[in-house]
Amino acid sequence: MAMATAACRRPAVMLMAFAMAAAVMMSTVPPASGTTTLQYDFYSSSCPKAEETVRNVVEPMIFNDPTMGAAFIRLFFHDCFVRGCDASILLDPTSSNTQPEKTAIPLRGYDAVNKIKAAVEAVCPGKVSCADILAFAARDSAVVNGNFAFAMPSGRRDGTASSASDVARFIPSPAFHLQDLVDSFAAKGLTADDLVILSGAHSFGLTHCAFVTGRLYPTVDPTMNATFAAALKKLCPPPASGGGGRAVSNNQVTDPNVLSNQYFKNVAAGEVMFTSDQTLTSRDDTKAMVDDNAANPVAWMARFAAAMVKMGGVEVLTGNAGEVRKVCFATNTAS
Repeated sequence: MAMATAACRRPAVMLMAFAMAAAVMMSTVPPASGTTTLQYDFYSSSCPKAEETVRNVVEPMIFNDPTMGAAFIRLFFHDCFVRGCDASILLDPTSSNTQPEKTAIPLRGYDAVNKIKAAVEAVCPGKVSCADILAFAARDSAVVNGNFAFAMPSGRRDGTASSASDVARFIPSPAFHLQDLVDSFAAKGLTADDLVILSGAHSFGLTHCAFVTGRLYPTVDPTMNATFAAALKKLCPPPASGGGGRAVSNNQVTDPNVLSNQYFKNVAAGEVMFTSDQTLTSRDDTKAMVDDNAANPVAWMARFAAAMVKMGGVEVLTGNAGEVRKVCFATNTAS
C-alpha cells in the first residue's frame, strides 16, 4: 500500500505544489468561460462535508484499483470538452434519448461516480451536483496518484442534455497533430500551454491497442523510439490479428499508476503512445514547455493544478441553469 502511505504523509513536495498552485491560480491564470461564476468552498453552508465525503469514497477506490485515478480525470476531461463541465457524460440512454455521450466512447468510472453520489446524497440530499462531484473526484485523484493537492472551485449545475454526436465534434483525437489540438483547446478557452500541461495526465492510466497500432503498422512512426516500438509490438499485434481492445498502460517507462511529469520525459524520448503526444515537440513553443515540465516536477504540479481548475470552468451551468440531479446517471425528469 505504498500509494496510501505516500498520500497520508503529505510530504513537503505536496505542500510546495499546493502553495505554487494557489499562487498561479490567483495571479496568472485567466478564467475560462464560466470560471468566475464558480466559488471555492461553495458548499460550506449547504453541505459542509461535501468534499470530505467525496474524498472518503474516492481514496479507497483508488487504493483498491490504482487505475481509477486516471479514469476519474479522463471522465472530467471528456465531460468538460463536450458540453462544458455539466456531467452530461454521465447520463444513461433513455427512451427519449437513446444516444447520450457515453454511447459514443468507452470510458471507465461511471459506476464509481454513482457510488460517490449516493454517499453524498446520504449526507446532503439534493445539494451537490454531479458535475461538482466529478470535479472533486478528479482533484482527489491528483492527491492520491500524484501526491499533490489543490483547491477546486464549485457551484456547477448538472445539464439535462447529452448527445453522442457532440463527442466526435469536440473531443480531440489521439491521432490529431498539433494545430488541430491547439484549435480544439482554443474552442474551449484553453491555450497551447494548457494543452501541453494537461497532456501530462497521460503519465498514468490505460489506453487500448486500437489507438496505438496506427503508429506501429505497417511501419513504425519514425518519431517513435525504435526500442520502445519493438516492445509495444509485443503487446499490440497488427490490427488484422485482432487485439485492438487489449488494455495497455499509457506509461510504459515507469510506474503506470503515478501522475507525474514523467510523461514529458517520455515525449522527449519518443516513448509515448499517441500522435497527439509526440506532436507536442513539433513546434518551438510547445517543445519548450515539454522540456520545462520534464525538468521541473513541482512547477508542473502547480501548472497542472491551475489548468485543471481552468478547464473545470469551461461552459459551466450555474445559478438557476440546469439542475442538481438526484442520481448522476439520469436527469430529474428522465423518461
